Amino acid sequence: MKRLLSSIAALALTTGYVTAQSADLPANIERLQSMQSTGVKDFTVIEQTGAYADGIKKTLDRIKMPDGFKIELYAIVPDARHIAVGPQGVVTFVGTRKDKVWAVTDRNKDRIADEVKDFAPSLTFTIPNGVCFSPDGFLYIAEQNRVLVFPAAEFFYESPDVAVGQVVPQGELIPTDEESFNHTARVCDIGPDGKLYVSLGQPHNVAPPDKLALYDEVGIGGIIRMNTDGTGREVIARGVRNSVGQDFDPATGDLWFTDNQVDGMGDDIPPGEINHMRSVGLHFGHPWFGGGDTRTNEYKSEEVPVEVTMPASATVAHAADLGMVFYTGKAFPEKYQGAIFSAQHGSWNRTTPVGARVMVTTVDAEGNATTVPFAEGWIDENGEYLGRPVDVANLRDGSILISDDLTGALYRISYDK
Repeated sequence: MKRLLSSIAALALTTGYVTAQSADLPANIERLQSMQSTGVKDFTVIEQTGAYADGIKKTLDRIKMPDGFKIELYAIVPDARHIAVGPQGVVTFVGTRKDKVWAVTDRNKDRIADEVKDFAPSLTFTIPNGVCFSPDGFLYIAEQNRVLVFPAAEFFYESPDVAVGQVVPQGELIPTDEESFNHTARVCDIGPDGKLYVSLGQPHNVAPPDKLALYDEVGIGGIIRMNTDGTGREVIARGVRNSVGQDFDPATGDLWFTDNQVDGMGDDIPPGEINHMRSVGLHFGHPWFGGGDTRTNEYKSEEVPVEVTMPASATVAHAADLGMVFYTGKAFPEKYQGAIFSAQHGSWNRTTPVGARVMVTTVDAEGNATTVPFAEGWIDENGEYLGRPVDVANLRDGSILISDDLTGALYRISYDK
């Protein structure tokens, strides 16, 4: 144990994660960066059985999927949003739009979680929606206006105190004047180049003209990347209204991401987006386009001053396409291998609800993408939401996890020949 702690401390020092801290930082993060205890001892542990779990299982009985697939309750996880499966297969971390990150453990490997508890309870998080792992086991958490890194998270999660470093200190991910209650759920990923990619939703329905220069400069309404120590930050995609899902194609290394379209334009326009970024520096249309090739009311009379990359796949309006992942397992039939599984959170700005389902996108040899429903049934006959899927993640056995922040749960979808 002492040897491991010393190794983590040395690693943090050599990568620049432990630095002199300013006086306004919370005392606990200073202590943890110096490998000192905080005195916090208690976890919040979530009950996994009982009437609440039974109610969710009953809802899952109505979910429709292709033949051979099965959906089951994996874990009760309050406010469950984005998912990061540990590369060692020990624990899964789940972000939220509140102040918790949850650690989900299936200790006996029966494909049902045995324990759900809060991660790093000695720290205070602010909208820790974005969780992602590097291949070598570093957990990154992208908050509203900060990015933290947790070396050896799959080991330290058993303790309230964890090894931690700041990739982007509080208040430096976006200008503090641009902090908002709207579109602040970040997502992150480690690219094939070893860099950290973070999406930065812009806080408006349609970005106003006086904000465009600032947003283009800092990457709000776009995607940024940086070295894993926070240096070398650059904006690599612009014109993105609010992306809350991204993944890299394991075959090509290209980044794909979802984007949420403009509200208030009617039930059936504009479409949602699944985008393909073939090169760095592309512009994806906002605010001149509200989704797909639909012009926004605010900018429809203006000439579009940029070259716009249209979505690879346009989805139903207002379904709120969020988390997505390329399927890397081998357990599903061949037609799904290498496909994109994505979550539609469901509409609010529509007279008849749509979405609340899991979609699958396949790409043909010419690069044409087709998106169709894969798992649906979370909207009942009365138009009432029984669940709202958020994210999708691969498990090592070839099954996938789906998060749901309405029920506060993770579901596992598997295939049985």
